[in-house]
Amino acid sequence: MQLTVLGGCGAWPTADQACSGYLVDYAGFRLLVDPGYATLPRLLQHSTADAIDAVLISHGHPDHCVDLNPLLRARGLSDDPPPPLPVYAPHGAVDAVLALDKPTMLAGAYRLHEFTPGDRFEIGPYTTDTWLLPHFVPNAGIRLTTPGAVLAYTGDTGPSPDIPRLAQGADLFLSEATYVHQVPTGDAPYLLTARLAGQYAHQAGAARLMLTHLWPGTAPEAAQATAAETFNPPIAIATPGLITRL
Repeated sequence: MQLTVLGGCGAWPTADQACSGYLVDYAGFRLLVDPGYATLPRLLQHSTADAIDAVLISHGHPDHCVDLNPLLRARGLSDDPPPPLPVYAPHGAVDAVLALDKPTMLAGAYRLHEFTPGDRFEIGPYTTDTWLLPHFVPNAGIRLTTPGAVLAYTGDTGPSPDIPRLAQGADLFLSEATYVHQVPTGDAPYLLTARLAGQYAHQAGAARLMLTHLWPGTAPEAAQATAAETFNPPIAIATPGLITRL
């Protein structure tokens, strides 16, 4: 399994960072996870639009799903449209994105498969397990399993005892770490710190940790150092173009 980071910025994109977006490739099957703001241009540096085999979305915030719209336009409005793109998302999560165009315009460009966080299903060669993790809107923690590797991803989440179960023994734990040391009081139930991400990675016995969804302007070195207080193996920061083989 190979993970290519398209972006890892929380809330909005910056001049050099797209929002959450990850291309996962195994046995030639290309799964796009969370096409957030500004991820499509990054994706097109690694793949054509019609080469994507499926999309998986953790939740309905636009910094995790809004570039589904230009991806579908690039496919559905091309001279030779590819087959409909399977899109997997929690119920209602992509309604607003799909409503950006009139229904008939892109109707043939995708097939929507809605799920309830907690469901297990197959996407191509990936066994996909999901957990309902606490966020401002329903959010699915995602565990992708192939015969050779496990990738665990939190989406956006607050503290939860389910996170170590999600990441148990994962070859790579991709964890949101919006803040370094402390989440502001009102947001505390719904977001994580780098410190907690490291703690959960340690509890889960994950082989590697990658921090993502850092608040714009956060020093990556500070997040990395703080996570290292509780997790010793390699810790990376999700930056565009970073490729990790599991």
